[in-house]
This record gives sequence, C-alpha cells and structure tokens, in this order.
Amino acid sequence: MKHRCPICKKPTDSATDAEFPFCSERCQLHDLGNWATEKYTISEPAFDDSLFDDEGSPADSRAHSRTPAASSPAASEKDERKN
Repeated sequence: MKHRCPICKKPTDSATDAEFPFCSERCQLHDLGNWATEKYTISEPAFDDSLFDDEGSPADSRAHSRTPAASSPAASEKDERKN
C-alpha cells in the first residue's frame, strides 16, 4: 500500500517501510510527541455515553421488547403469601 508520511509527506510503502505509515522512526516519534503534548485532539467523544447508561442501552431495549415469560407456580405462590 502506497501512502505519504503524515509528518514529512515523503512517499512510503507498506511493503518496504517497517514504520508504515511513517517513513522513519524519527517521524513516528515526532507523531507520538504530538499526541503526548496534546497537539492532536479528538473533537468528539470516543465513546457514546449512552452506551454505558442503564437506560437506553441496546441490551436493555432488547430485553424490554421481549414478551414476558409465564410465571412459574412457585413465583405465583410467593405473590399470594405477600397478600
């Protein structure tokens, strides 16, 4: 795969450059330094917070869409004792 180094724009090739997509270790380290000094930022959250909420998660929506299971005789006896 042919590409240009994101740091110096020199042509690189995945077949010949071990540091691909960078052209050299120097450019790799320069890029790492840019991340470490927060020169690069992610403009949007990496994760959608709703994925971690108890309500609105995909797993919960599937669980609520199922039809309720028939109650067992033991469960109905417990309900009767409470009343």
